[in-house]
Amino acid sequence: MADIEEARKQFQRIDANGDGVITAAEFKSALAQGGDWNVTDAVAEAIIRTRDLNGDKVLSFDEFWAYLNK
Repeated sequence: MADIEEARKQFQRIDANGDGVITAAEFKSALAQGGDWNVTDAVAEAIIRTRDLNGDKVLSFDEFWAYLNK
């Protein structure tokens, strides 16, 4: 299980515009910044879609937290 405070910090780093959700574009950008991951838009969208529990095409912190604790 992940530490919730560390997860919040990570979520905030990925949520570039600070609107409280992670979009596929933000996720893709965060992966690219790490230098080891170069994913396409379609792959980033698919990853978000598989973790998006309510179908709104973005990840809330609760969905991100659920993903980390699977």
